Amino acid sequence: MFKTLLKQIGDYKKDAILTPVFVVLEVIMEVIIPIMMAAIIDYGLAGQSMGRVVAIGLAMIGAAMLALWFGVESGRTASSASSGFAMNLRQAMYERIQTFSFSNIDKFSTAGLVTRMTTDVMNVQQAFQMSIRICVRAPIMLVSAMVMTFLIHPRFALIFLIVIVCLAAVLALISSRANPTLRRVFHEYDELNARVQENVNGMRVVKSFVREEYETRRFEKESEKIRSLFVSAEKLLALNSPVMQFSMYSCILLISWMGARMIITGSLTEGQLMSMFTYVINILISLMMVSMTFVMLIMSRASGERISEVLTEEPDLYNVPHAIKEVADGSIDFEQVGFAYPSNPGKEVISDLDIHIKPGETIGVLGGTGSAKSSFAALIPRLYEATRGEVRVGGVPVKDYDMASLRDNVAMVLQKNVLFSGTIKENLRWGKEDATDEEIIRACRLAQADEFIRDFPAGYDTRMERGGANVSGGQKQRLCIARALLKKPKILILDDSTSAVDTKTDALIRRAFREEIPDTTKIIIAQRISSIQDADRILVFDNGRMEAAGTHEELLGSCPVYREIYESQTKEGGDDESGK
Repeated sequence: MFKTLLKQIGDYKKDAILTPVFVVLEVIMEVIIPIMMAAIIDYGLAGQSMGRVVAIGLAMIGAAMLALWFGVESGRTASSASSGFAMNLRQAMYERIQTFSFSNIDKFSTAGLVTRMTTDVMNVQQAFQMSIRICVRAPIMLVSAMVMTFLIHPRFALIFLIVIVCLAAVLALISSRANPTLRRVFHEYDELNARVQENVNGMRVVKSFVREEYETRRFEKESEKIRSLFVSAEKLLALNSPVMQFSMYSCILLISWMGARMIITGSLTEGQLMSMFTYVINILISLMMVSMTFVMLIMSRASGERISEVLTEEPDLYNVPHAIKEVADGSIDFEQVGFAYPSNPGKEVISDLDIHIKPGETIGVLGGTGSAKSSFAALIPRLYEATRGEVRVGGVPVKDYDMASLRDNVAMVLQKNVLFSGTIKENLRWGKEDATDEEIIRACRLAQADEFIRDFPAGYDTRMERGGANVSGGQKQRLCIARALLKKPKILILDDSTSAVDTKTDALIRRAFREEIPDTTKIIIAQRISSIQDADRILVFDNGRMEAAGTHEELLGSCPVYREIYESQTKEGGDDESGK
């Protein structure tokens, strides 16, 4: 874990190295000052030359100023190094997530990834800053002060050694007990973030069903879990403070008692006792710093492990050496393909699928919920890898293609249509970054989106709210279809992407496909037969298998399932005319 995280320091290594250097110099100055103070007291009490006292005093002031400057510089470089480290961590995680396949993403919840990039990174940033500054300062100050106490009087040093051993044992016990609880806390943070995300996205549903109180109670329940876990962890971590306080006051009392006796017997001077008190305070403050850092490191350890999980996650899909970058045509072949999701490898959702699609064909796909229609579509652009068998596009196995090139030639409009914040033009140019206005307008006309876009006051420069919240479901679908068309793909897959569009508009979209992009292979996954009945072939899926294939007329005569669906939709009066 530590090696993985420290790799992300990157360009901030210089500041990360300079910080301990400044800290060491600061500690040296602070260790020298008590010696000078003792000399001033002893020379002053002895009535010796005031010139020497003044000289030592000026030197002490100089040392204090240097200590101050070194402290300021260590704070500046520590802040720069830690903030840069946090930035690099976020960037590295974000870049790593972009390489994930769907199966990789399935391992992490959306809320979990957000928590890792925010709360977890913040915890690690704070721990890193404390590590390069306080974790350097405290041990050096501790050792330096211990050495000085040995030089003044070895018996005092033995007191501190006993205290340090006892504290180390207590801290080790606290760590072993608190860390598992803190890991559970961050898991609950993921659940809480997921709850908030779900509620905000579904706010219209919450309001329409008057479920605000119910959602509030659910949120309170999740918050209470986090509170109770934090209380459990803090009960352990809270032991740290009283132990430190007890150790500090015990040391002060022992030194006061022993020092007073030694001054009377003449084995210790007043100046040495004062410097001893200063070193005692330095030692105990160092121990307190170690304790505080220790608590932060315990909390950040769980965060570091979660970040490391993302950074070390290897993408399931990758390009083979000398990957092919040209797709010859839009032909698609499935040869005895089986597929199971990585989360449940023992259960195939697709079994023995054997399909051959010619370039330019229009293929309709029909089936009930859970029949693996979407899984079938996801295997074509290699969003998932087939468990067995072989998927070919343009006569070449999809695993032999450069994935970017393959996906540029296979445009897919998913079930969950996503629009990003920005203008309509900016969203559409996801399909083609350098698309001209004419190309954008043509794609929108094919998708039957041009008309409603021009009705907006700003037209194509209309800003989309996050997720496309300011357009209807049917408008969102048409914009996503237009975005896919801008890629000028050899294969176009519509995964139930016209479900919110009225039948008239749906028919116009299909006619535009037929007339304007005849050479593009089109796969239309739909729930209503009217969307696919004029396809060259219709594939009927059931439980991960292709049960039947043929034209609309052929399936009406040969496939009872297809005929039953057709009759039920016809009796119900056809399709919904809404969605505009």
